[in-house]
Amino acid sequence: MEFLATFLGLEPDDLVAVRLSLIVATVGTLASLPLAVLTALALARGKFWGKTLLDGVVHLPLVLPPVVTGYLLLIAFGRKGLFGHGLESCCGLVFSFRWTGAALAAAVMGFPLMVRAIRLSLEAVDRRLEDAASTLGASRAGVFFSVTLPLAVPGLLAGIVLGFAKALGEFGATITFVSNIPGETRTLPAAIYSLTQTPGGDAAAGKLVLVAIVLSLAALVASELLARRLAGRISG
Repeated sequence: MEFLATFLGLEPDDLVAVRLSLIVATVGTLASLPLAVLTALALARGKFWGKTLLDGVVHLPLVLPPVVTGYLLLIAFGRKGLFGHGLESCCGLVFSFRWTGAALAAAVMGFPLMVRAIRLSLEAVDRRLEDAASTLGASRAGVFFSVTLPLAVPGLLAGIVLGFAKALGEFGATITFVSNIPGETRTLPAAIYSLTQTPGGDAAAGKLVLVAIVLSLAALVASELLARRLAGRISG
């Protein structure tokens, strides 16, 4: 990162925005991963009333205008929101106009992509292997952690990277929910937007666009290579 910043001649404020984006995307992705796995498992294996509705709700952020998602987050997790007031009172956790809110918005927007990739991977697992492990005495939890999850690792990694890439590029919901505060909520996309609105800022915006492309491409390539390696080990 330091080399890229030096090579492109990024300003200190731009570097702060890049680092903040990486932190927000990482925290948002890792925080939502357990719920994404549970949701994907329910959609892939569960048989219950409302499954179609759950699937629709999970994927709703993909089709809603991001500003609508951001507004809903503001209503729910703002300081006077349905959950925000209680979280601040009991835990001191504040989302609105904080980087934590940016991480929450990133997690919500990347969540559907994570769930979809993990779900497809779980559905591709050979159920006969799970049945064999169960026959040998493994519990349902043991079958999941010893058979199902290892076989679904490539899809799990794909979901993590897709969620991370989506979180890294999230803009609409973030700026609606937590605004565009330098050093606090101004992530990479928000910094690019600010520069495009500044006279003479096109060159600096172009540098940040290049950084965004490099980071996203690096994440996708790393995920593909790792998924192939793991798939090779599993098949071997």
